[in-house]
Amino acid sequence: MKKIAYSKHAIRTLAKMPTNESARIRSKLRQYADDPASHANNVKKLQGQSTYRLRVGDWRVLFDENEVVIDVIRVGARGGIYEG
Repeated sequence: MKKIAYSKHAIRTLAKMPTNESARIRSKLRQYADDPASHANNVKKLQGQSTYRLRVGDWRVLFDENEVVIDVIRVGARGGIYEG
């Protein structure tokens, strides 16, 4: 199992969103950390970047990963997460 590290921006966004959505996103990240193959159709490498994206309903999670850690960079709605 990989460890999950959240950026300050991701923590702030998760704290502001509804509790059930935040819990759902954290749960999907834990599931991905345990077994990456289980969410293979919801994870995609972004073009021209080293970043990956995880789909969770209408939310997107942008992250980097290596053999040990998943670094969650940003969490946001699907419409505006890729800007900036």
